Amino acid sequence: MFDKRKPKLTTTAGAPIADNQNSITAGPHGPVLLQDYQLLEKLAHQNRERIPERPVHAKGWGAHGTLTITANMAQYTKAKALQKGASTPLIARFSTVAGELGAADAERDVRGFALKIYTEEGNWDMVGNNTPVFFVRDPYKFPDFIHTQKRHPKTNVRSPTAMWDFWSLSPESLHQVTILMSDRGLPLSSMHMNGYGSHTYSLINAKNERFWVKFHFKTRQGHKHLTNAEAATVVGHSRESYQEALYGAIEQGNFPQWEVQIQIMPELDAEKTPYNPFDLTKVWPHADYPPITIGTLELNRNVDNYFCEIEMLAFAPSNVVPGISFSPDKMLQARVFSYADAHRYRLGTHYESLPVNAPKCPVHNYHKDGAMNFIGQRSGATDAYYEPNSMNGAVETPAYAEPPLKISGDAARYPQKDGAGQSVDDFTQPRALFNLFDKEQKQRLFDNIAAAMTGVPEHIVERQCVLFDKVAPEYGEGVRLAVVKARQ
Repeated sequence: MFDKRKPKLTTTAGAPIADNQNSITAGPHGPVLLQDYQLLEKLAHQNRERIPERPVHAKGWGAHGTLTITANMAQYTKAKALQKGASTPLIARFSTVAGELGAADAERDVRGFALKIYTEEGNWDMVGNNTPVFFVRDPYKFPDFIHTQKRHPKTNVRSPTAMWDFWSLSPESLHQVTILMSDRGLPLSSMHMNGYGSHTYSLINAKNERFWVKFHFKTRQGHKHLTNAEAATVVGHSRESYQEALYGAIEQGNFPQWEVQIQIMPELDAEKTPYNPFDLTKVWPHADYPPITIGTLELNRNVDNYFCEIEMLAFAPSNVVPGISFSPDKMLQARVFSYADAHRYRLGTHYESLPVNAPKCPVHNYHKDGAMNFIGQRSGATDAYYEPNSMNGAVETPAYAEPPLKISGDAARYPQKDGAGQSVDDFTQPRALFNLFDKEQKQRLFDNIAAAMTGVPEHIVERQCVLFDKVAPEYGEGVRLAVVKARQ
């Protein structure tokens, strides 16, 4: 009996379905007929329910929220979403980096921390991590690094040997490895970790003055972490512990918040720092560039459909708005291309027209046709499908031009240098971090590294320990002792 209070079940073309329980057959026991287009449609859609998972950051969870600015930012940027009093809707996605879609949430890994902020000037995507640095500084090495985090082509299981082989041959990874293997490498949930833009970006004010900026999102829930043993217990009960925690907190009205902070560097200061401020393996010392609190990030609404709003959610660092821009950070420069290109492959040419990715402001461009173009002409005039034109189509706006970068040089494959052309120093910043740890934190660091080195050949272990020695003799010796103990 049809209940008039409920919506009618229909085909994708809108035709009502009379029977959704029984297929059409030639008699009660006969074969199924090809004419049962409703059955064929249902089966065909089921065959296509999956899309390619992300090569990295495949396992994720997220929610809707707001970015509220409480500080006066006009001296640094003209971006409307960063002006005092602005409250802008956004959607956030957290993730593990190495794990596949079926991986457990509570695994030791770097966490993705990504925001899509729906500003009135277009979408602004902040694609970061829960760490302020990364394992490599040059994008040429990024695919190789990610290969070490994925399955071995012969065994089809993860390879600790590959990971430590790469890291032990890449001293620049020391800073990130130390964070990953410390307490903060295994947060209790996505609500109990910081987020970082990680890269150096630009802020540009109304006078067309440029400032370099680092974005930080400091958790107001407090830092809480799991030991390896505690995480094993959690995973034994649930592989979706982060998803359950975030969803449950928001459903109960316990909206998680992060304090939004920035570090600001005048443009010409980049030529004076003893480190390269565009090196993704380095932080800016807080004593030199103190963090400034500018507002609050709050998550306050769960998604209605995980696939449509989280799985098809697509972030790209290329999505910036007037007043926010890029920097000479090599990794950022490459990600400006690679993220959007990944989404064109994974979701399709017009992925930014999907509801969760679509800007909330008017969009005009001359992109044309392609698979799944369900938006038609967007130039602002029916006859304007090229530019320039005389058909009243959308035109460029020179007022939005950015000031030129005050850097120059010949094109070449330059090796990394620190400030004033000094040889790169991959040990000072990890040493400063290591020295912040107390005795118990250091021992957990040693033990976590030893556990992660299970099955790794001795020569690779020793090569890595030699790098730890250069950070601090206590670091290398502590890992060596922990490895011996773990193998007894």
